Amino acid sequence: MQLLDIAIVVIFLAGNILFGLLQGKGNKNTSDYFLGGHKLPWIVAMLSIVATETSVLTFVSVPGLAYRGDWSFLQLPLGYIVGRILVSSLLLPIYFKEGVTSIYEIIGSRFGSGMQKLASVVFLVTRILGDGVRFLATGVVVQAVTGWSLPLSIIIIGAVTLIYTISGGLKTVVWLDSVQFGLYFLGGVITIVFILLRLDEPLLHIFSTLADAGKLHIFNMSNDMLVNPMAFGSAFFGGIFLSLASHGVDFMMVQRVLGCSNLGEAKKALIGSGIFVFIQFTIFLLAGSLIYLFMEGITIEKDREFASFIVNYLPSGLKGLLLAGILSAAMSTIASSINSLAASTVTDILGGRISLKGSRLISLGWAAVLIGIALLFDESDKSIILVGLEIASFTYGGLLGLFLLSKSKRDFHPASLGIGLVASMSIVFLLKYLGLAWTWYITVSVLVNLLVTTGIDMTIFKNKLNEKQKTG
Repeated sequence: MQLLDIAIVVIFLAGNILFGLLQGKGNKNTSDYFLGGHKLPWIVAMLSIVATETSVLTFVSVPGLAYRGDWSFLQLPLGYIVGRILVSSLLLPIYFKEGVTSIYEIIGSRFGSGMQKLASVVFLVTRILGDGVRFLATGVVVQAVTGWSLPLSIIIIGAVTLIYTISGGLKTVVWLDSVQFGLYFLGGVITIVFILLRLDEPLLHIFSTLADAGKLHIFNMSNDMLVNPMAFGSAFFGGIFLSLASHGVDFMMVQRVLGCSNLGEAKKALIGSGIFVFIQFTIFLLAGSLIYLFMEGITIEKDREFASFIVNYLPSGLKGLLLAGILSAAMSTIASSINSLAASTVTDILGGRISLKGSRLISLGWAAVLIGIALLFDESDKSIILVGLEIASFTYGGLLGLFLLSKSKRDFHPASLGIGLVASMSIVFLLKYLGLAWTWYITVSVLVNLLVTTGIDMTIFKNKLNEKQKTG
């Protein structure tokens, strides 16, 4: 890192802190702090959704997929778009009709406060493990690019994110997410332009070379879709259910659209985010393919292809911009996680009886937990990283099943709901053991939740009916 690169990164970090401190003055209550006072423009909310779901793992891994293979990953975001259309039709109208602060209030009003707390705890565990480990992965990438130590990388990122998130609340997080999206998206564009200029070949010839090498294949029509996550049926339908769950029942994602002024604006933000994610992945896959040409396909450690290109080939200035892009992808996810963890804790666990100052203290606590997880483990803890990254596969199906059951008119017994939720999460262990493609986990998990909950509830109902008949 040259002095210019360091200056770019310092200005970027200082700008985030200053913006958060200035925005924080506009928060008068917890509604402002957690939902932006329902005044978020839909375009800003849309870009925030895209930035939030784009972690550093996505930033560095997607180019790596194209470097090592082709563009078949794009089948997944095609499913994302369909999934978000379903969320806009099935779940968003309920959230806006009820006027909730946390989406798990829907579970509470339908099945009681106990189930609301349970759903919130499942969400909290999902976010803590998943985002804590993503934070660790961020530190690893920053360490590789800057040469800083891993603890120092984690502490710098965590401290800056903590300050602007706690001060400004959701409004600050969302607006900065939008800027950060632009920055890391620019990083992908810069990479493409830089390589095209260096290759100095006709564009048609470049794409012809990539096509001949099999690098531009999108649709994988193989018949092994039960075990191959990138077979079309597996990727497309897996993308639908993943998006239906992540953007329908994960509060961190839904929180952004709840900050919009009305349902129509929220739908535009959510569906538009699916389209932008598709465009974003296309850009980074193209960057990965061009890096493959530029570096002549040399063997590089998995998922280090993009970082290696940044470190070894980009000149001073561009390297700083790309590092700012990496930090942007990281901080948008971490900031969103802190705010949503605090919002769910205040609303679902503590019943909403917390002041603005108390909400900020709870945000501080969750930030400390995320930083602690990232510092506690190191990159050699492969099993911990694997659990952190796959945790959503274990919990999303259960949460989605709960929300689908809430649309039923049947009065389910709390025991049947709890057993169904546990069964839906447990089945994923069996699916992993059997070798089923991970893109099917949520689909199967939802079905197990619905079937087990309904079956147990019918058994409980029959037992109660028999007892009444015996005592009658």
